[in-house]
Amino acid sequence: MSLDQLIHKCKRNNLKAQSELYTLFSSKLYSVCLKYSRNTAEAQDNLQDAFLTIFSKISQYNNTGSFEGWLKRIAINTALQRYREKGIFDIINDDIVDETIEVNDHEDISLDYLLKLIQTLPNRYRLVFNLYVLDGFSHKDISEMLKISIGTSKSNLARARKILQEKIEKDNSNLESHSV
Repeated sequence: MSLDQLIHKCKRNNLKAQSELYTLFSSKLYSVCLKYSRNTAEAQDNLQDAFLTIFSKISQYNNTGSFEGWLKRIAINTALQRYREKGIFDIINDDIVDETIEVNDHEDISLDYLLKLIQTLPNRYRLVFNLYVLDGFSHKDISEMLKISIGTSKSNLARARKILQEKIEKDNSNLESHSV
């Protein structure tokens, strides 16, 4: 069955088609949810909630643009909605920090290691970092999605980068002291 046929059947609330759609996209969307979640349990909750939203709003998908992109956007918004409900953005300072932070001499950093470090970031920094760096959203888009100012988005990105740089440097210095 083609993707268009599958979408059409899901719009008619066909349970078999919904199950097939879930099977087809759940692993990709789980990866998206994991980026925006603190742990695997939270990511699984976000994934389930995202699919509930997908199935309830699939009739709004009008076959323009990427269906996978539409699904990804719902998964991201589902995770972000949890944070908005918790009010984690209420105490954010609007200080604009416009500094570039680079990590030098660390070409051998694995993606798994980096993702684990990203997950240790405070929620507001992790969300902005993921949206900007990993998913390519602009600060304007992020400010609208998270209901924060553009300056806050920039500031939180700079702080996230600084924290990551410090953690990488600390881990590297620990490795170097153990190898001496």
